[in-house]
Amino acid sequence: MTTPLHILRVLPLAAALVALPAYAQDTAETEDAPAAAAEGSVAPGGLSLGEDTGAGAAAAPAAGQNQPETYVKATHGSWELQCLRAPEGSEAEDPCQMYQLLQDGDGNNVAEVSLFRVANGGQVAAGGTFVVPLETLLTQKMTIAVDGGQAKRYDFSFCTPVGCYARVGFTGEDVNRFKGGASAKITIVPALAPDQKVELDMSLSGFTAGYEETSALRQ
Repeated sequence: MTTPLHILRVLPLAAALVALPAYAQDTAETEDAPAAAAEGSVAPGGLSLGEDTGAGAAAAPAAGQNQPETYVKATHGSWELQCLRAPEGSEAEDPCQMYQLLQDGDGNNVAEVSLFRVANGGQVAAGGTFVVPLETLLTQKMTIAVDGGQAKRYDFSFCTPVGCYARVGFTGEDVNRFKGGASAKITIVPALAPDQKVELDMSLSGFTAGYEETSALRQ
């Protein structure tokens, strides 16, 4: 991705705050079952809860537009607590999310993840926005596995000139895995090399402390 990082860092949080109720209606399907069998994999607000792997989208802010001012309030392990500054004169608290830049084994910046708590979301305890390169094979989806455990697969929601977005929902069980884990492996497939996989390590160091300080967004 060639877009400046300061723009990349704003987009996931801004998109989450502005369009939480309009998350793409992505329905995760099992490899052996039709879409109808996947009922329940999409939570209120359209957050994809993913699925066990067994081994019309909301618009994001354009990169050229003026972006809300962001700042890093704190750092917990591998996570930044990234906040949007509330409008001047507003009594509202600055909304904050967890943020991590994901790199490949050669130290290249490949993807980004932002996480936030979700209030009154039913089975959804937290929401996440993953931004991956445009050259990703979207039909192969994205998988997340904590400490080598069972992976879950998530749909991509939409793409912009910045990259392709997966906007997902995490259950309380998912969050507890993150809290108790050391690392999560994020796997995507490059469109130009569909026989290969790109595996990125998402460190869970500092996850619990950072999670407790994120804003709880209402659906």
